Amino acid sequence: MEESKESGGDTFYDRVYDAERPELFFKSTPGRVVGTGGKVRIRKDSAWDVPEPELTLFINAQGKIQGYTVGNDMSSRSIEGENPLYLPQAKVYDGATAIGPCLYVPGKALPAETGIKLEIYRNGTRAFEGSTNITQIKRRFEELAEFLFREMSFPHGCYLMTGTGIVPPNSFTLQSGDETRITIDGIGTLINVVA
Repeated sequence: MEESKESGGDTFYDRVYDAERPELFFKSTPGRVVGTGGKVRIRKDSAWDVPEPELTLFINAQGKIQGYTVGNDMSSRSIEGENPLYLPQAKVYDGATAIGPCLYVPGKALPAETGIKLEIYRNGTRAFEGSTNITQIKRRFEELAEFLFREMSFPHGCYLMTGTGIVPPNSFTLQSGDETRITIDGIGTLINVVA
């Protein structure tokens, strides 16, 4: 909501968050995704860029949640903030997605107290740290999966990022060489360097 105030975003995002239908959007094809240790990117035409740490669901071809991993939904907030219709440009570009370090298949739902932590290091010094837990996620995971599969098919399954609850302050933007570390309890740590 903060990034879109100038484009009338308060009412726009208020309507999205309170609606029956969740906000779901395309993020990436496999070739644009990097794993742990890979380099994520920031857009050259954006002045405000942040990682968004997200619990990521693996959903099988039948629409059932089978496992979990850690996701980094890189976002060009200056582009999205100009106009909500620019969301695809702010979210979908080479190196804008990272997942890993593994696919965790516990056979049952994650505990409600599962924590998510973001750390950003610049020149070896921690520049930002924040944490939350999965109880702060507004939508039920099964609800997100059901909406995604209503008119879409995924013959090999898909990954669905569940949204972020940790956002660096408005004065912070990623720089080349920064290292992001996203840790989710029980799954592990996704580590990436900004190209």
